[in-house]
Amino acid sequence: MENVLDSHVRAYQGNNLYDFDNEIILRWYPHRIILRLPEAKSMLELGLGHGITTNIFANHFERYVVLDGSRAVIDNFRASHPKFNSEIIETFFEDFETDEKFDVVNLGFILEHIDNPNQILTKFRKYLKRGGRMFVSVPNAEVLNRRLGNLAGLLPEMTVLSENDLLLGHKRYYTLFSFKKELTDANYTVDRIEGIYLKPFTTQQMLSLNFGTPIIDALCKVAVDYPELSCAMLAEIH
Repeated sequence: MENVLDSHVRAYQGNNLYDFDNEIILRWYPHRIILRLPEAKSMLELGLGHGITTNIFANHFERYVVLDGSRAVIDNFRASHPKFNSEIIETFFEDFETDEKFDVVNLGFILEHIDNPNQILTKFRKYLKRGGRMFVSVPNAEVLNRRLGNLAGLLPEMTVLSENDLLLGHKRYYTLFSFKKELTDANYTVDRIEGIYLKPFTTQQMLSLNFGTPIIDALCKVAVDYPELSCAMLAEIH
């Protein structure tokens, strides 16, 4: 039977305009998690995606397991990373079961893809060790560049999904308000929400400006305190 998730593999093959943004975001936020819990030894991560966070976390945690429901996405990652030796489990998140518990569970850009975010948030609580932490990151509908586009009359509705969103399999955007509500509706305590990458212009405009690494780093650093304006949001919950 055809797996609809396999159709999204094109978004992860390295020829997408938005790989520029993804590289920035996916290389930045893992270190925010690692810095927050330096003593954590194990992580369960949901989703391979671009495989950027996968490599970072696999090289940090003593025990690292990643789940993905698409054989095509897994094969794409394996082809690009033949020496990767951490455990990858092919499974739909809804079907996954284990007796193992982890110091950290990471839902990095997962909630916008799935039919029932509350179900997944609730289910994966049981895989946290006592005192463990879950991290959740999502795209922000009200990022600065979309706010500007909306005010300029170029983007009628900030939460509308783009062609690229549909290619990625996105089902929704989040605002800071709706993100907090999603987490608290699943009976989590939100310890912190921070921004990831303050993006003032469209991706095409950012590329044309050819900013160097110091400016990109500064846009990531300033975003931390402004989740409502940032490209994405990262929450620490328990």
